[in-house]
Amino acid sequence: MNPVMIDIPPGGIAMPNLLSRYAECTIWLARYMERIENLARLVDVTETFVRARSTSSGWLSIVQINADDERFFERHGAASEENVVGFYVIDRENPNSIVSIAHAARENARSLRPLISTEMWMHLNMFTNAVSALGPTDIRASNLSALCARLKQDCQTHHGITEGTFYRDQAWLFYLIGRNLERADQITRLIDIKYHTLLPSVAGVGSEVDIGQWAAVLRSAAAYHAFRRTVAGDMTPANVVGFLLKNDGFPRSLSTSLRQLHWAVGHLRTDYGLKNGYAAAERIEELRATLAEQTVEDIIVRGLHEFLDWVQRELHLVQGEIARAFWPPAMPASTANPEPGSGFSQEQSQS
Repeated sequence: MNPVMIDIPPGGIAMPNLLSRYAECTIWLARYMERIENLARLVDVTETFVRARSTSSGWLSIVQINADDERFFERHGAASEENVVGFYVIDRENPNSIVSIAHAARENARSLRPLISTEMWMHLNMFTNAVSALGPTDIRASNLSALCARLKQDCQTHHGITEGTFYRDQAWLFYLIGRNLERADQITRLIDIKYHTLLPSVAGVGSEVDIGQWAAVLRSAAAYHAFRRTVAGDMTPANVVGFLLKNDGFPRSLSTSLRQLHWAVGHLRTDYGLKNGYAAAERIEELRATLAEQTVEDIIVRGLHEFLDWVQRELHLVQGEIARAFWPPAMPASTANPEPGSGFSQEQSQS
């Protein structure tokens, strides 16, 4: 096995070396649980929006957000509610479905048994078993909202148990890295796809449908109430995009996720002597500086899609820099830990 070497922390108590496979498993456990919650919220909000507007076009956006167009349409002729919900909730052949992600989260947690609390492990076991037992009846339209609410609550319970029981050492910092990488990636995908696919025409800007769509974007990010509480202006694209990208008080905004990501990488370097994280820290700093030096109007005028696409590429590179810094790239692979839209080719190293 390949340990991540650390210094003796402040206080003089030596802590055991963190195995590199533990670092990787911790990052992916956090990413997977965040991804499940995000997907459940997205399905729930889309179902509500589609039902209210009597249209089915919104379901395609979920496929596009996850860059699953090719895989989905190889097996389904249309992006209907039944097809999309089944594909993303109970389809075991789809590695980006909730049932597949839950299984992957538990396998990472299994590797982390020496580190995680008994409460974390027990809850993850019960959660995965419950998700694995889901069938076609559970995802019917009449049951879908209740199912999504339960999935979101279970993920939030995991986050609460983790917050309250996970020991605060370098493993906790890797967990924060995974959670904030996933949040940053998902918020950019959500803005990008919704901005470019939901509005049928420029003539519809400011219409009731347009406002309803941006409300759906906020709800998909669990940001609706925070937006209404802090933004005095109308629900315009610039206001919504600005809030989701640059608001430092909203926990899922891009700026907050990057700040917390930078903090966690920095503490790995300063508190535990993990100096190999320099390249990742520099890239995160560049992301934060580029976001801070532009207004949301600048970003939109220069090209919102291009900016978000650049952020997603940079986040993928940050994940790569962290992998190179903290676990060896050439090790036997046993479990796939894919990036969204990456073709699911990235593999998790186990040693």
